[in-house]
Amino acid sequence: MRKVRKGDLVKVISGRDRGRIGEVLRVFPKEDRIIVKGVHMIKRHQRPTARQREGGIIEQEGKIHISNVMLICPECDTPTRVGFEITPDGEKLRRCKRCGKAFP
Repeated sequence: MRKVRKGDLVKVISGRDRGRIGEVLRVFPKEDRIIVKGVHMIKRHQRPTARQREGGIIEQEGKIHISNVMLICPECDTPTRVGFEITPDGEKLRRCKRCGKAFP
């Protein structure tokens, strides 16, 4: 189980986009990298294809390392570290280290 999942709200804590907040669009667990909406924008030169009619320079989000972000707790609304707890019925929950509330 990963600390950061698709759909989570995260804050970038290091790099050129430090301080930016965005939603996780994709997670690459084997690489320990994620794609965050509006963060680490890169330019890609695209040639016209059958699917993509227009070519040109396309701006899109690049991958960033998972250690460069902190999860934002929906309850206390602050960047926080994540802990894990196993419930009596065997389910593993992510928990905010600040306020102690479980993430959905």
